[in-house]
Amino acid sequence: MSEPVNGGGPRAAAFFDLDKTLMAGSSGVFFARAAYESGMISRSRLVKDLYENIRFRLLGSTDDRADDVRRRVGEMIAGVRVRDLERLSPRVLSGVLPRLYPQMLERAYAHQDAGVPVYILTAASQEMADLLARVLAFDGGLGTRSEIVDGHYTGRPAGPFNYREGKVISMREVAEREGIDLASSFAYSDSESDLPMLRAVGHAVVVNPDAPLRRIALEEGWEIVELDRLGRRLKMLAALGIGTALASAGRALIERSGVPRTGARIGRRTAEPQRSGVRGATRALARRRGASSASGRSRS
Repeated sequence: MSEPVNGGGPRAAAFFDLDKTLMAGSSGVFFARAAYESGMISRSRLVKDLYENIRFRLLGSTDDRADDVRRRVGEMIAGVRVRDLERLSPRVLSGVLPRLYPQMLERAYAHQDAGVPVYILTAASQEMADLLARVLAFDGGLGTRSEIVDGHYTGRPAGPFNYREGKVISMREVAEREGIDLASSFAYSDSESDLPMLRAVGHAVVVNPDAPLRRIALEEGWEIVELDRLGRRLKMLAALGIGTALASAGRALIERSGVPRTGARIGRRTAEPQRSGVRGATRALARRRGASSASGRSRS
């Protein structure tokens, strides 16, 4: 991995998305689990969040779902003390830390060793970004900020949503503050929704990309890193599920059409299908004629 060493030239930085980039899956599911255990959300809400995590690993994020998550989190934390949310941190970290990709941490630390500051850039809360940045010894975290009044969350945003163009706003703010040249910088992400972030820097790397981002990365010649084995397994299972459903539908269609299920056996015996069919028809005709003759003799 070649990069400018910060010293004589422009000062670069490296920005890492969190979900499906630094870690496998979504950090939000571990926040949801901690919130459920503390009584902040219902079991049904937790189940829905777990489902969304699986869907996210299979298909990536969408704008509608991202907006829905932001709205729900705002409603959930409205009136909650900041301290109470901070106390969920150990439970959240116990889920997130084992799912970090060692390969991505190695890349981040290689950047730092070359004099390049490293930032987590996520749509998750600023508190989550700060917490992980401290634990991982990164240079900073850039997340979505929520309004706080008298030590309580109001449920209202305190800045732009750190999503799509919102991430670029955060990058430009830190670049202006720290004297960073984005054209010399690096960005890592998994989702098409982060195209603004990836295009804002001179060195884009896609990690576990969703289908739209993969196509764009191939067109642009960006580096592609594949780490999400579970995501690939889930996609294989989904494909197998679709195959099973199609097979079941095919069997049902055959049964409705009246085709005998033994047709599969006949299909395997392809050596003499026509000859066996003629012999069978001849025997049937002979039996019918024999029965007719016997009937005629009995009437006479």
